[in-house]
Amino acid sequence: MRRASPALAAYAWLVYAFMYLPIFVLVLFSFNSSKFGAAWAGFTTRWYGVLFARGDVREAVQGTLAVAATSTLLSTVLGTLLGLGLWRYTLRFRTALTFLLVTPIVIPDVVMGVSLLMFYALVRQLLPFQGGFVTVLLAHVTFQVSYVALVARSRLAGYGPELEEAARDLGASGLRAFLYVTLPLALPGVLSGALLAFTLSLDDFVVTYFTSGSGFHTLPVLIYTAVKRGVTPDINALSSLLIGFTVLLLLIANALTRPRRPSRPGQP
Repeated sequence: MRRASPALAAYAWLVYAFMYLPIFVLVLFSFNSSKFGAAWAGFTTRWYGVLFARGDVREAVQGTLAVAATSTLLSTVLGTLLGLGLWRYTLRFRTALTFLLVTPIVIPDVVMGVSLLMFYALVRQLLPFQGGFVTVLLAHVTFQVSYVALVARSRLAGYGPELEEAARDLGASGLRAFLYVTLPLALPGVLSGALLAFTLSLDDFVVTYFTSGSGFHTLPVLIYTAVKRGVTPDINALSSLLIGFTVLLLLIANALTRPRRPSRPGQP
């Protein structure tokens, strides 16, 4: 239908309001001059200055970015290789591999967090270690690889191996064919998958909460711990910055995967 009915349009606006109005209220009250309560007492930006002056916030930001950057790098390399393998080769157990690849995406985060916690407890009996950066890093890689692999494979789904074979026929080695033919075709999907993995790592709370231990905190865990003592404007400011950064990354990822419009005749 070219024109939606008024009832359908009203229903759609109600759904959007239900989804985004709480986020708008959170961002709005990060500029509230009142420290406690839900009453609006005036506009101020001092809570952002208070936020940046807190040492625990700086440590959480450093830990969050370190985990997100390192896990994204590892998952991008592993996920890209896995996606290329599923696209290029006809494997005997391809359906089973695809099912295992999708499993970390569809299972609840609580189940994954508890399973990783039990796994770390089992490994700790053999190799004593404390939960921290490494445990959170490995936990994030486990679900980030699936997203990168699926996005990379979907990017190459419209291309056949004939392009790479043509490059080999023209004298290119396997490495040069990969670098100059396959990788440029998959690069938008790889970058989009990397940005998606980075965003998921920034926002993850449940898996991080179960695997971080007591001496390492990320921003979502810090926000959860602070909210238990009461919601203050500086926590609203921290949540607003995290939401804004996440939305920016998602917009960039969406722009990278958007198909290009074919140019008109006579245009480059």
